[in-house]
Amino acid sequence: MIRVLLADDQTLVRAGFRSILSDEDDIEVVAEAATGEAAIAGAREHRPDVVLMDIRMPELDGLEATRRIAGDPALGDVKVIILTTFDLDDYVYGALRAGASGFLVKDTEPAELIHAVRVVARGDALIAPSITRRLIAEFAGRVKRPEPGPELNALTEREREVMTLVAGGLSNDEIATRLVLSPATAKTHVSRIMTKLGVRDRAQLVVIAYEAGMITPGWLTP
Repeated sequence: MIRVLLADDQTLVRAGFRSILSDEDDIEVVAEAATGEAAIAGAREHRPDVVLMDIRMPELDGLEATRRIAGDPALGDVKVIILTTFDLDDYVYGALRAGASGFLVKDTEPAELIHAVRVVARGDALIAPSITRRLIAEFAGRVKRPEPGPELNALTEREREVMTLVAGGLSNDEIATRLVLSPATAKTHVSRIMTKLGVRDRAQLVVIAYEAGMITPGWLTP
């Protein structure tokens, strides 16, 4: 069962998401929060698999709440999906760097919402849908890139190749097909890359790839 926490200051939005998700046999909404502080407290109390986190909330916004959840070792298994719109600024990109596992647009279709929760719950980042890749590409192109850390030097040539494909939004199966590998081998490469770079999930691999110049904003793998 996938356990979900809904964090949004609008009661109707939370009710709508709860109604959609509760209809699924494998998803359970275990808590709701109307503020960032309440979202953090709820994550600590209920240890959900996924938090759907709105950005604009009172007391503490969703971005800072995401940073605190992602930075808490006790909540290492809790994944955050940011609820956003197209008119947000560069802080959205910062949320990915802070540990968010992806984006959802507020008016997303029910099927997309359900798919997103399942994808993130199983440990993948929500980077395959074109909307997330466009957002990442746009914000990555607008922010000042820090110098990539020395950890990248520890990657093998094959691992760099795999990381570039991850940044393009390919799944493990698609990477395996592209590089003529078994899916298990592709998954192993991705896991080793995350371990070497010390990141939580694939979303942060995407950020690092852009920052390191391994892939340029606007490049999307067909």
